[in-house]
Amino acid sequence: MGKIKLDMHGIFNNQEAIDRELRRVIDQAVLKKISLIEIIPGKGSGQLKKHVLRFLEEPSVKRLYHRIEKDDKNFGRIFVHFRF
Repeated sequence: MGKIKLDMHGIFNNQEAIDRELRRVIDQAVLKKISLIEIIPGKGSGQLKKHVLRFLEEPSVKRLYHRIEKDDKNFGRIFVHFRF
């Protein structure tokens, strides 16, 4: 069971880079059959987290993973679970 970690602090203000990085880690998880992605949008205003969740809800993305888990202990973290 592998895990990919994506810390978004460095790209939080670049919409295209955000989408590109999200797509990259999802494609990598599918390709390598990695069961978990940990995305760290950080706390901030919550706008980046909302953007990440909207991206994950897109039908072309949503069909690739099993479920999303919002970390109840850390507002600034999202887990994406895959099932292969």
